[in-house]
Amino acid sequence: MDRNLAMEAVRVTEMAAIASARLMGRGTKNESDQAAVDAMRRAFDALYIDGTVVIGEGERDEAPMLYIGEKVGRRSEGVPEVDIALDPLEGTNLAAYGRPGAISVVAMAGKGCLLNAPDTYMEKLAVGPRARGAIDLRRTPTENLRAIAEKQKVYVEDLTVVILDRERHVDLIKEVRAAGARIRLIEDGDVAGAISTCFEETGVDVLMGIGGAPEGVISAAAVRCVGGDMQGRLVPRNQGEIDRARKMGITDISKIYTAEELARGEVMFAATGVTSGDFLRGVRFFGGGCETHSVVMRSKTGTVRFVQSVHKFDKKPGYIL
Repeated sequence: MDRNLAMEAVRVTEMAAIASARLMGRGTKNESDQAAVDAMRRAFDALYIDGTVVIGEGERDEAPMLYIGEKVGRRSEGVPEVDIALDPLEGTNLAAYGRPGAISVVAMAGKGCLLNAPDTYMEKLAVGPRARGAIDLRRTPTENLRAIAEKQKVYVEDLTVVILDRERHVDLIKEVRAAGARIRLIEDGDVAGAISTCFEETGVDVLMGIGGAPEGVISAAAVRCVGGDMQGRLVPRNQGEIDRARKMGITDISKIYTAEELARGEVMFAATGVTSGDFLRGVRFFGGGCETHSVVMRSKTGTVRFVQSVHKFDKKPGYIL
């Protein structure tokens, strides 16, 4: 982990983003996702790591590649052992219909440092560095908004809240509106929503609501890299999901996890835009190549790098799909 693996992982997210961006707007979300998975799996073969996928495309019987427990990387003596949380295409519907905000993401941490989250829902609350320490999932959304506003020295009316546009959030949206905060409803991709709270230029202050638990671990890794804050609590939909969580080692289903508990130790994160969003531009193709825009972050140093890359297909035949 002495190496800045995030600078190497960005090549993985770039390849996945390029592959899925080829199919942008065609309305074929499964094909877009599969293209990203295939490309990301090939790209991992070039990394000198002993990696284990702990957040991936599902269990082995559900996903032929990048499944939970799969080993990736060029494993050899002396290479670092890392746990990997990934989403080759976060926002499949966004990419399939040419809407903003689809990204490809990878997070890495030392072995055993990423929560092996079950494939269920998680209630999430995420903020950027300016509101660190102000959030508490035990409080109501209104109370949290007031605490965030006080910490940021603004009015609640100045805050912008990102919420997934889902029927399960009807009451949450009503309460946030009644509290006076502004709302940005998103169709998909709450990892990007959580990350956007950490960059002032996005105009987003807080992420609230229920989304996927695996995505919560990825979000926590990103938020930790830039000094933001996040809490999450599992919201199983049935007894089967509760049993699966316990099988994965989670004894307290109602536990509120901090960002540091979801993604412990030194964490590295890389993301590449597939379609243009708040903080990353999408893939732009031109004759013989393309341009990508990525972000690379590392918790150890707090460094955030934006990487603009130009890829020439005649020199990188693996990118031609």
